[in-house]
Amino acid sequence: MIHGDVLTNCRVNPSKERMANQSTRMLKVAMGPDLLARKGAMVAAEGHMDYAHHGAGAGRHLKGMLTGESVALMLCSGEGNLFLGQGGADILCFHIENDAITVNAANIVAFDATLTWDVKRVQGAGMAAGGLSNVEIAGTGWVALSSVGPPIVLDAAEAPTFVDTDAIVAWSTALTVSVKRSVTMKALIGRGSGEAFQLAFQGLGLVIVQPAEPAIVV
Repeated sequence: MIHGDVLTNCRVNPSKERMANQSTRMLKVAMGPDLLARKGAMVAAEGHMDYAHHGAGAGRHLKGMLTGESVALMLCSGEGNLFLGQGGADILCFHIENDAITVNAANIVAFDATLTWDVKRVQGAGMAAGGLSNVEIAGTGWVALSSVGPPIVLDAAEAPTFVDTDAIVAWSTALTVSVKRSVTMKALIGRGSGEAFQLAFQGLGLVIVQPAEPAIVV
């Protein structure tokens, strides 16, 4: 028998919630209702599980191909505990109730199969932000998202909120989204700040931000 405080501290999280953090980088899902999870996210399971390909449907598949906002999902069913991860990224989980969130497809880890999802163009973003499209998840259920580093959650109702397009994880769909442009003549000749566009959020809702942007080559 192996003994030690380290192993004791790594025991399975006893939470009975549908989703709970096993650690900052691992998610525990108490199975029962079916779950949609990113293909390859399963790292371990306790109990009997089945995994099947989940087709996006012709409409969502086409929109995913055209926008780049596609995610390969598997349908997970069974009884017991399912453990998920996404490349060592931090994972946050939360419950939505008769609500909708807009999510960067790359940050999706899993969500209840009872929730609806679709690829939608972000109204107000326009071509300046690359014709931004994201995945909208709606209904009542649990959602788990990844973040490259510990995320922050901003309340757009408390102050004007602006986020770099590469750092956004998700936001409340009810928020009004626009693009703040900071392109100046200096930016055009290589003397700008490097922050040409940000998404601007207004209204009642939350914005989830990860502390990561593509590496800058100098």
